[in-house]
Amino acid sequence: MSADSTVYLGTGRRKTSTARVRLVAGSGKLTANDRDFDAYFKHDNFVRRAAAPLGTADAKDKFDVIVNVAGGGISSQAGAVAHGIARALLKFNSELRVTLKKAGHLTRDPREKERKKAGQPGARKRFQFSKR
Repeated sequence: MSADSTVYLGTGRRKTSTARVRLVAGSGKLTANDRDFDAYFKHDNFVRRAAAPLGTADAKDKFDVIVNVAGGGISSQAGAVAHGIARALLKFNSELRVTLKKAGHLTRDPREKERKKAGQPGARKRFQFSKR
């Protein structure tokens, strides 16, 4: 990587996953945790989900994507990577905001695991009720 190349950073989150994304001008190589996207995200759907913002912004072959992702499961990590890529693309070109927002890539999915409550076995589940 040369000293004069610009790097665009973005952080994406979903559930308990966090992805730190770097976009560098390049040929379209996608890397997650030092492995190819296809090797890291085993299923094709997760690869498509993670790279979706690049397709929306027509930037598939313009950038090399380097991602550090941790926490959660594979599906959650793919969502976090997509969110991070979308936010990094915004730093590259703020005019993409309308396109990315309309496709739903910039919205942080607020759904989290609900905490376990005292006096019951889970978040919503109750212990068995016995009338007699």
